[in-house]
Amino acid sequence: MPMIDKPLHELKVYNGINPRPADFDEYWDKAIAEMKAVDPAVELKEADFQTPSALCYDMYFTGVGGARIYSKFLRPRNITGKCPAVIIFHGYSGNSGNWQDKLAYVSEGFCVFAMDVRGQGGKSEDVGGVKGNTLRGHIIRGLDDEDPNKLLFRDIFLDTAQLAGIVMDMDIVDETRVGALGGSQGGALTIACAALEPRIKRAAPVFPFLCDYKRVWEMDLAKDAYYELNAYFRSFDPLHEREDEIFTKLGYIDLQFLAPRIKAEVIMGTGLMDTICPPSTQFAVYNKMTCKKEMKIYPDFGHEWLPGFDDIVFQFMLGM
Repeated sequence: MPMIDKPLHELKVYNGINPRPADFDEYWDKAIAEMKAVDPAVELKEADFQTPSALCYDMYFTGVGGARIYSKFLRPRNITGKCPAVIIFHGYSGNSGNWQDKLAYVSEGFCVFAMDVRGQGGKSEDVGGVKGNTLRGHIIRGLDDEDPNKLLFRDIFLDTAQLAGIVMDMDIVDETRVGALGGSQGGALTIACAALEPRIKRAAPVFPFLCDYKRVWEMDLAKDAYYELNAYFRSFDPLHEREDEIFTKLGYIDLQFLAPRIKAEVIMGTGLMDTICPPSTQFAVYNKMTCKKEMKIYPDFGHEWLPGFDDIVFQFMLGM
């Protein structure tokens, strides 16, 4: 079997090496309470893109810290009863993409939501306001602030859960049939959404990002999507005198520690040749899930399109 990481039998029991902050659960319980206290002030406007079968809207809501967050929203024109819904999350630095590629779900009677991550390639705001380095990416945004609540991915994770709550409160949505999906950063945000909003019914993350940061560094793969880890140490801690402190702080936004909160049924896609999000980091989060779960393993594939997996996810969501 091709291998760039641990053997498969070791991956299946691997439990991660990044330190877990002692107050991790308290940290996220307080964060969720802060999110729930925010008035989302949802705004809908008909989009320029429309089809005979789908009504399409530009949707904005207010997230933690006051940022206005954008999501595409598509719904069937002819609705009888409440609809199931899927929430789609995009890859690192990207955006919610085109309207037309969401229409397959709409054709099956789903409402579809696709969120732009704050401060990346779409329309959502990044309100900033952190101390320290902001040059090389979002993982390290807020890392130099004394307050771990300033970590940007904390707010991004909360945006996913807040959107899910907004979706579930809609009159046209069946709140018991809401799923989440995405690849890479989108896979990470799928996990975050399902962990922070336990009513998510089904989740389909593909090669998730943002897991087991210390393992990434030890594998000498702090490059590409994780390049900012390498750049941070080179610029701000070249002797690694603060290594334990830094990786422990990153533990607040390490999805392996949120994974046990997931109640949804999960199907996950992983390529064993993935050098962007190494397989061991993905197994670290998967192995901590206690929900009903299944992993589809692609031995010869890396961080790329996984043949057949989109169809598997589509049928998985139809089964909600």
